Amino acid sequence: MKAAVLIEAGKPLQIEQINIANPGPHEVLIRTAACGLCHSDLHFIEGTYPHPLPAIPGHEAAGIVEAVGSEVRTVKVGDAVVTCLSAFCGHCEYCVTGRMSLCLGGETRRRPGEAPRLTRPDGSIVNQMLNLSAYAEMMLVHEHACVAIHPDMPLPQASVIGCAVTTGAGTIFNACKVTPGETVAVIGCGGVGLATINAAKIAGAGRIIAADLLPEKREMALKLGATDVVDALADDAAAQIQELTKGGVDHAIEAVGRPASGTLAVKSLKRGGTATILGMMPLQHSVGLSAMDLLSGKKLQGAIMGGNRFPVDIPRLVDFYMRGLLDLDTIISETIPLERINEGFDQMKRGDSARSVIVFDQ
Repeated sequence: MKAAVLIEAGKPLQIEQINIANPGPHEVLIRTAACGLCHSDLHFIEGTYPHPLPAIPGHEAAGIVEAVGSEVRTVKVGDAVVTCLSAFCGHCEYCVTGRMSLCLGGETRRRPGEAPRLTRPDGSIVNQMLNLSAYAEMMLVHEHACVAIHPDMPLPQASVIGCAVTTGAGTIFNACKVTPGETVAVIGCGGVGLATINAAKIAGAGRIIAADLLPEKREMALKLGATDVVDALADDAAAQIQELTKGGVDHAIEAVGRPASGTLAVKSLKRGGTATILGMMPLQHSVGLSAMDLLSGKKLQGAIMGGNRFPVDIPRLVDFYMRGLLDLDTIISETIPLERINEGFDQMKRGDSARSVIVFDQ
């Protein structure tokens, strides 16, 4: 199969022919239909977050099941599926207490000593990234890393549900449990931030304030449900949010991974409000609350992948799209072939678009 391989951090991905193994007992072989370009992958490509190399990035994908292992019970050949990096074992402390996104998913990988899932023609190992490696024509994953969806769902739109939308919407519905009328500020209007705004609208939030440094992103935020927009780089951005809400928001959600955005989220809170950090901050960076923030009852939390329960959440989000509630078409700015993947990441670095999606020939 053809795949985009990260050979050295900081260098462009290389298109190579890669061998993929046959599915083991609990594994699913998927022909990839579409995969979104996510900023999380860029962190690994640039070396900000370490990963064994060579590796195939990509984790926001949808496709069609080609083959299944002997013990697979959750999907069948021919199913349309969305993959998710929140692979879960199903029986650890986190899984059985309903916090599946925190599962380390060790049992969903091949064990040391077993044949690797991905190799080069010379037999050398290519590392699988985030249990998926979706920048490839095929994926071999554990059955607990994918979920079947409605067959009429367009797969390019379905792919962005696998990360951006699951993270943004999951944060609203699961981590923050936004109730009708509560106020929400979203800092960063990329794919995750726009999905967060759209979900806040679905949840019935009152004031939804979008903060981004680019006017184009702020315009998209308004289309997806924001009631107000703020320039995130303005010196008085926090003061503007405080004024718009007469005291601050119930929920401030950081969705881009910039240290200054985390600070803005905390400064935007009302008494008793909660700041939620979604973006992948620099590894040595800390976000905190002051003593006065704590005395004001403010809270700070992380929400990895939006605290999702993806086998339940993803089919619901598909239903939201098919009923016209979830606007995935606006989030997708362009579709490109695999050969243009490096151009897509260059565009991401410029920050002038929402989501580029690789579409594979079917």
